[in-house]
Amino acid sequence: MNEEKLSKRLETVASYIPKGAILADIGSDHAYLPCYAFLNGMIQSGIAGEVAEGPLQSAKKQISKNQLDRVLEARKGDGLEVIEPNEVTCITIAGMGGSLIRSILDNGKSKLPGVERLILQPNIGAYTIREWLIEHDWELIAEEILEEDKKIYEVLVAEKGNPQKPYKNKEQELLLGPFLVKEKNPIFIKKWNHELNHWERILEQLSVAGETTENHLRKEELKQKIKIVKEALK
Repeated sequence: MNEEKLSKRLETVASYIPKGAILADIGSDHAYLPCYAFLNGMIQSGIAGEVAEGPLQSAKKQISKNQLDRVLEARKGDGLEVIEPNEVTCITIAGMGGSLIRSILDNGKSKLPGVERLILQPNIGAYTIREWLIEHDWELIAEEILEEDKKIYEVLVAEKGNPQKPYKNKEQELLLGPFLVKEKNPIFIKKWNHELNHWERILEQLSVAGETTENHLRKEELKQKIKIVKEALK
């Protein structure tokens, strides 16, 4: 992977960047995504945000190597600390857990004015991001699920709007994704069959363990999730 050829996962993220956007890529690593986006005419300018010094230096080198210092800037900071309100129009956060992405958005709420689109790619825990979007009036406008190197990823795209709009069966669609559950492509079916098997194994283990309040609550939670997924996969 480099600034000319992204991974399938990051190519999918890039495909949702609006043309002419001013981008902030949070957790940018080598700044491949902002470099690619500018070189392919997607963005006017961009910021590559990194919390660690090593990846920050990698991003700076990549930007300089492509002679993009006049349009791209690597900045060090935690999450959305690297931007100011009304500075960017699009934010990408890819390759992290859903809980961490949610925390970044929550801690950086004051930096979101002026942002027109969020493109979020959690490795796990997309559910918690969908919850956050609803709670903060961001409307989910698109989702994709893809497989790369035997790992399954989801990409969530949101804009300010009516957060309830894509949801009809909220409990099911928060867990599975309102667009993804409607499409039910083979990767979606593969992911949730795998999760079902995993949850059923845990349920078996809990059933032979000693009965505690914690075990009881965990079993009920798993039973509910299993029911939701089985209904969706019918």
